[in-house]
Amino acid sequence: MAKVTPSFPRGASPSPQSAYFSKWLAPLALVAAIVLAYANSLTAPFLFDDRGAVLTNPTIRSLASLAIFTPPADGSTTTGRPLVNFSYALNYAISGENVRSYHALNLAIHACSALALLGLLRRTFASLQLKIHPFNRAAAAFAAASLWALHPLQTETVVCIAQRTESLCGLLYLLTLYAFARATIRSEREARSAPRTWLVLSVLACLLGMAAKEVMVTAPLLVLLYDRTFVAGTFAAALRLRRGYYVALAATWLLLAFLVAQSGGARGTAAGFGLGVTSWSYLLKQCEALVLYLRLSLWPHPLVLDYGTAVTTSLAAVWWQGLVVLALLAATFWALVRKPVLGFAGAWFFLILAPSSSIVPLVTQTMAEHRMYLPLAALVTVACLVLIRWTGKGASWILAPFVLVAGVAAAVRNHDYRDAIALWTDNAVHAPAHARGFTHLGAALVAANRPAEALPPLDRALTLNPTDYSAQRNRALALLALGRAPEAALIFAALPAREPGEAAEYFDLGNAFAREGKFPEAAAAYTRTVTLDPTHFAARANLGNALLASGRAAEAIVAYGAALRLRPGDARLLENLALARQAAAK
Repeated sequence: MAKVTPSFPRGASPSPQSAYFSKWLAPLALVAAIVLAYANSLTAPFLFDDRGAVLTNPTIRSLASLAIFTPPADGSTTTGRPLVNFSYALNYAISGENVRSYHALNLAIHACSALALLGLLRRTFASLQLKIHPFNRAAAAFAAASLWALHPLQTETVVCIAQRTESLCGLLYLLTLYAFARATIRSEREARSAPRTWLVLSVLACLLGMAAKEVMVTAPLLVLLYDRTFVAGTFAAALRLRRGYYVALAATWLLLAFLVAQSGGARGTAAGFGLGVTSWSYLLKQCEALVLYLRLSLWPHPLVLDYGTAVTTSLAAVWWQGLVVLALLAATFWALVRKPVLGFAGAWFFLILAPSSSIVPLVTQTMAEHRMYLPLAALVTVACLVLIRWTGKGASWILAPFVLVAGVAAAVRNHDYRDAIALWTDNAVHAPAHARGFTHLGAALVAANRPAEALPPLDRALTLNPTDYSAQRNRALALLALGRAPEAALIFAALPAREPGEAAEYFDLGNAFAREGKFPEAAAAYTRTVTLDPTHFAARANLGNALLASGRAAEAIVAYGAALRLRPGDARLLENLALARQAAAK
């Protein structure tokens, strides 16, 4: 294979027009378009995985605590990802649980990723000596970066706060490649500068990326393939010219290995082997997933936040998708030998998806649109280059409407995120076979004090998955809000206690029974409350009242004593304690 010249050829030097466009107009227009498309998402509430990432994450409460670098090993999106956890701690220090700063940082990360992709494409196109006018090369880089940034398939990654793992890893992945390109593909003006600084920055970006998401594991391999394809010409030449750099790049895997080992070799109950999903069934599901991702890249509708946890156990169910994936893999391997640039695009797609879409089961989400955040760049770049080669000078006018439509479609999709009820209603419509979407819709309606409307989706969720804990719990809450405490009590009694926060639900159940004069049932609910939350003063006081009303004065005395230890000298408690002692003395 012929070695590709690692600097801009004289004949292909950018014209003043294309240089001005590349340096100023394109980046400014790109950032402006992103801000316009996502402006309506800045007030979207915490949704889905945001709860574990932010709302119930105790390690982000103080920037002064080293706990921010040891996120909970509970399978949430921060497990084993200290850099992401640190970013949430910054947001929490700025705005607590107000969503605006979280969305603003997500948007800033996405904009920086788009700029990094723009810079990477601009240099890569310049190195290829394509038979395309320099201005059209700059336009192709801008169009590809714009389509990638504004594509509606990216909305989940940008708007869902918990998916910062994907966008932050994506940014550092792109910076790793961009810094390498800056060091190795240089213009005549840059030829005198030392590339060492950019190589160091490339390694640093890769190291930080390992602390953002496990997908970064493929970055050193993709950099080597980039070097072979666009710079050195062969793998041997790449390793010979930059041996120290690749040793340093490979050393970043040590950090990832440490973080994986620290979390027990798996991401809690979210990902890993031995979690109830076999590698084979997960791989079969990924055949379906990859074809879906490709379809959504071309026609992003309908978009679904949660596809559930279903897997495929039969090869017959996904035979044609499997053939499509195998054909694309075979074409990629062929192209890596015969058409290296096209092969690199295919390798970009498959390598970046491999950690999440191969054989390691991600049991809490077997398909997810956010996994296409970086792989999408390969598809839109190839599409833009092909269109420009076919249409020549008129390509800019053809690509502009696509960019505009993508931005409008992204803004329309972002509108679905305005509140949880709207989003999960849309999810239920487009994913009617998945229980979890109905569960989230029911939970959102319960939280909005619309319990009667919550029952149908919760019933649907339990029809699809009778063991759905969250659906059962929220159904009990809806029944309780509707005044059907006995029915709620039957559900609550069968549920295992999972979180201290659930103490409030049992407290409400106790109050409902007490209002109906069912004091033994109220006492049982209050007892469950104080078991979950021993510091719940009102529950201990009400437990004493319920026991006293049930004729169990001796037990009431014990309950009042425990309440008084929490609030010594409380006048009403002292009065009730005296009544309990009188009743016990009779």
